[in-house]
Amino acid sequence: MTNIHDRAVGAVLGSASGDALGAGYEFKPAVPEPTPIRMAGGGSFGWAAGEWTDDTSMAVPILRTVARGGDPASETALDGLVAAWASWAVNAPDVGIQTRNVLTGLEAHTAAHARAAARQEHEFKGQSAGNGSLMRTAPLVLGYLTGAPDEEQRLAAAARAISDLTHHESDAGDACVLWCAAIRHAVLTGELDVRRGLDLLDPSSREVWAERLSVAEQSEPVDFTDSNGWVVSALQAAYAAVTRSNSLEDALVRAVRTGNDTDTVAAIAGGLAGALYGASALPAQWRELLHGWPALRADDLVTLSEQALSRTA
Repeated sequence: MTNIHDRAVGAVLGSASGDALGAGYEFKPAVPEPTPIRMAGGGSFGWAAGEWTDDTSMAVPILRTVARGGDPASETALDGLVAAWASWAVNAPDVGIQTRNVLTGLEAHTAAHARAAARQEHEFKGQSAGNGSLMRTAPLVLGYLTGAPDEEQRLAAAARAISDLTHHESDAGDACVLWCAAIRHAVLTGELDVRRGLDLLDPSSREVWAERLSVAEQSEPVDFTDSNGWVVSALQAAYAAVTRSNSLEDALVRAVRTGNDTDTVAAIAGGLAGALYGASALPAQWRELLHGWPALRADDLVTLSEQALSRTA
């Protein structure tokens, strides 16, 4: 039997584990059954077995922000995230194109400058709804688990504010709002309900997102392989994987089997699946292998998660 604490930590470990599991399969074709999916590393960037990628490396500063306490959506906290990400991106082997374009060449490492750069990138390309803000969003939920009446609304505002630092397009922020609301609900109740966040979106966006969720519910994760670098398809693939799973391991393996942006789809799926099944459901071998920037291991993520939870107890 899982509890709120186990499920909250599970959201963080599940996301990181999905990231590390998918690292070796990134940018490759779908992997059908019965071929096993292993946390073996490799891939385009030569990851070590159990090493997480940019998904979790960008999530760690969010987790640390929540662990320090205070308002994660304050301008001071957002400035800190931008500074941490910009420092990491200098030597990181794998940074998403959208994110790298925003973080590279900032006049100052502040939220205001990052938002301006994200807007400029969007205007230059005409789109900016990659999956790079959704992949890192799960740890934010740990700051919003007291059950206060307005807490879900504050979480939604924070999720969008952090997404906007690198991804200007509204679909990216919407996806983060929906996923964070679903993770929070799963942590608090143990139930899967991705639709509960629809009312937190702008009224003009609710119907289109409801239809997108319906499509995911009727599809297999692999149906979104060709476009899963787009935040909408990444969310749909992750949702389809979680919906069809019967365990945390099963959800992550299903997500990785999709191919293409495997680490990110599995990281997204892992945040929600971990919140449903709990950290105790993570295979021991995966937990033992799990590690990554900045020289952290699974136990360090647990410690940071517990610090974050103590701030909202």
